[in-house]
Amino acid sequence: MFKKILIANRGEIALRIIRACRELSISTVAIHSTADANALHVRFADEAVCIGPPPSKDSYLNIPAILSAAEITRADAIHPGYGFLSENSEFAEVCENCKIRFIGPRPEMLRLMGNKVRAREAAQESGLPILPGSPGVLKEPNEAVAIAREIGFPVIFKAAAGGGGRGMKIVRSPGALTQAFSTASAEAVASFGNGDLYLERYVEKPRHVEIQIVADEYGKVIHLGERECSIQRRHQKLIEESPSPALSTELRERIGDASVRAMEKIRYNNLGTIEYLLDDQGHFYFMEMNTRLQVEHPVTESVSTLDLVREQINLAAGQPLARKQSEVRFIGAAIECRINAEDPITFAPSPGQITAYSAPGGFGVRVDSAAYQDYSVLPFYDSLLAKLIVTAEDRPTAIRRMQRALSEYVIKGIKTNIPFHRAVLADESFASGAYDTRLVERLLSSETGTRRLRKAVEETP
Repeated sequence: MFKKILIANRGEIALRIIRACRELSISTVAIHSTADANALHVRFADEAVCIGPPPSKDSYLNIPAILSAAEITRADAIHPGYGFLSENSEFAEVCENCKIRFIGPRPEMLRLMGNKVRAREAAQESGLPILPGSPGVLKEPNEAVAIAREIGFPVIFKAAAGGGGRGMKIVRSPGALTQAFSTASAEAVASFGNGDLYLERYVEKPRHVEIQIVADEYGKVIHLGERECSIQRRHQKLIEESPSPALSTELRERIGDASVRAMEKIRYNNLGTIEYLLDDQGHFYFMEMNTRLQVEHPVTESVSTLDLVREQINLAAGQPLARKQSEVRFIGAAIECRINAEDPITFAPSPGQITAYSAPGGFGVRVDSAAYQDYSVLPFYDSLLAKLIVTAEDRPTAIRRMQRALSEYVIKGIKTNIPFHRAVLADESFASGAYDTRLVERLLSSETGTRRLRKAVEETP
């Protein structure tokens, strides 16, 4: 087992990793920018090293500075968390060359799944269903026109080098293809430094369902069920739950078994998440794979009772899987709301100082956060403040528990999206489980939805 782990991240996930390491009796090193000197992950780690000024490129994305911090503190492993360098194959490779264990998949897995076109090809070769689309990267708009006419409209352009909604454009007619191609490519260059695009048939009213994969170094792979991630705004997830209300027992088994077989075939290792689109006929299609811990991992932990961060560390240290697939049991239902520092109506970021902070509690409530009273929400980083997770014996009880927990959450001095979450949970489509990825769009565009949202803003403590 590792003696000391450097955490190449910040915020709640850095704190979460520190807690797992402490339970494993592993020493921790926090890295931080000058702006994060008073952050909780810096306070709670055994050691801390300042690696640069606030901009991410000069600190949390600065590979030489991070490796120097690992060397001077004699860390024998680095945990990247999520975001930042967590899926950077170059970083993972340099770590291994420096004899520092990267806690995550092998560099070749990061490279394979980091390019969406190659990942799509690998998924198809491994037996996973994919949507009809371009066989590879599109060379020019005219190529897209020919493919779109063959597979039928609507279609969607996607960036080969990234995700998160950037470089993504839906096209419903041939006349709009050329402009959409140019716009999507420019967005991809700005976001990922790579303008390569591919094309897929666009699924109307899809659901976004993902499967949690856990794999050891010896070829053993299991899945820990699914997460429903269809509550999104501009392709950014906001609420996740497990199990998905859209999956039958038979479909859950099919998608889980297919995911495991595919990962066995490519000999994947450590944690990973396979993301699927689910249409209204119950057909699932591979979308992409995230080769890291997910923001929404706590809902899987809640229903599977497996500590995924601890499992990541054990697997990276060469230990075999803790469970067989036949030993995986799921208990109850879990829901996670991402609490962001943003205006609940306009979604504009809301940096500033938190003047009052009181987190909810009680049976079945978990809060993963690095926020506290007098904490400064910085404009340099992601707006995620906390992850509020509830667990209950069934979905209706989990919804009521989340509504109660949201009503107790007090954050003053800045704006948060807590009222938005309350409005979504009060929506009939969400309550029934009969929703898709356009629920938020419909909520924000309807008179009833906006009225409910404004009422939630007024009622938020």
